[in-house]
Amino acid sequence: MAGYPPAMQVPDFGKIVSSASLPAMRARIAALAGAIVLSVVAVLFARAGEWAQTIFSVFYRAVPLSPLVVTPLVFAGVVWATRRWFPAARGSGIPQVMAAGHNSSVAAHGPLVSMRSAFGKLFGTTALLLVGGSAGREGPTVQVSAALMVAVHRWLRVPVTAGVIIAGGAAGVAAAFNTPLAGVAFAIEELASAFEQRLAVLVMAVVMIAGVVSLGLSGDYVYFGAMAQRLPLSDIFVLAPVAGLVGGVAGGLFSRALIGMAFSARPLVVRMRARPVLLALACGLVVALTGLATEGSSWGTGYDTTKLLLAGGDASLLFGPGKFISTLATALSGAPGGIFAPSLSVGAGVGQLLAAGFPGEAPGAIVVLGMIGYFTGVVRAPLTASIIIMEMTADRTMVLPLFATALIADWASAKVCKPKLYHTLAKQFAPAD
Repeated sequence: MAGYPPAMQVPDFGKIVSSASLPAMRARIAALAGAIVLSVVAVLFARAGEWAQTIFSVFYRAVPLSPLVVTPLVFAGVVWATRRWFPAARGSGIPQVMAAGHNSSVAAHGPLVSMRSAFGKLFGTTALLLVGGSAGREGPTVQVSAALMVAVHRWLRVPVTAGVIIAGGAAGVAAAFNTPLAGVAFAIEELASAFEQRLAVLVMAVVMIAGVVSLGLSGDYVYFGAMAQRLPLSDIFVLAPVAGLVGGVAGGLFSRALIGMAFSARPLVVRMRARPVLLALACGLVVALTGLATEGSSWGTGYDTTKLLLAGGDASLLFGPGKFISTLATALSGAPGGIFAPSLSVGAGVGQLLAAGFPGEAPGAIVVLGMIGYFTGVVRAPLTASIIIMEMTADRTMVLPLFATALIADWASAKVCKPKLYHTLAKQFAPAD
């Protein structure tokens, strides 16, 4: 530039800003597009799961003993197909996202968060619900959402970082449950080993966009409906520790069983792992028999019975134990399917059993304590558990009892099963460097 010596020439800031803003703009577009796509898929997945359970109910009423044949065969078929074509789609989906987040550069091109695995997860989970499997769609939605977010970033040629994978998974929780705060909390507490400010902004932005789109498609709803029952302070001092201890121990036993099946070197367990299709067939038979014994209440996600119990309604006292057995069998089968919603249902059954010992109190409020006690015992994420249940029941008055129960349950579960479930299962999927 004339009038300036070479060392003092003024740089062209327009070109600098333009070149620096293009990658950032593409990254924002990728995050926006990914959040919209994953929220739409999450809503469609939820509808598919509901239709599958409705079809199964109609079929069961028409041919009551059909689950004894159909359920084991479909379990075996789903596990065979998953292991043959979608090996990274087995199980919950959350451990896969955790493993992918630890090595995002490798995982971005691998099977953990690929569209192939996402399709296998959607197909497998829906198939299980079609035959009464006690599977949730929330864990699978986490993996599917992370895969969609990665795919959009790759299509737009934006680098895939750990933040992209974590944001997609967190948005999956928000879209599946209509619980945006729980999505952020889950990212902080479970998906991310280190939480930085830049990652926080990305997660909250993607969760917010996914939540808005989901809200527009599904309407403003509370997952389990608003819970209006309350407990006096004197009862809370008794019920919170009891619910925390009972739920924590039961959840710890569930986690210990899943971790044992995945890693135990005992000869019997090794032989079971070596015959996955036969194991799935046996697990499907257990699910079918448990459903028949509980008059169908242990099949599916357990959503309707849980909602009834939260409203203070009555259900069979076999619901909780039956749901525990059915969920454990479904998870042990190795088929695609989550444990979030079924664990909340088992917790509702735990709360129902506790409420039977405290007649005259608010049963719905006790059910909530049972839910958070057992759910925390399984996932060992007390902050996420507290927030997700508060958002799903629209209840802000029981914040302190929920926190207290969650902390006690976390402690009790750790005494039964020291390793955390998702973190331990993620080791199976750790990508090679």
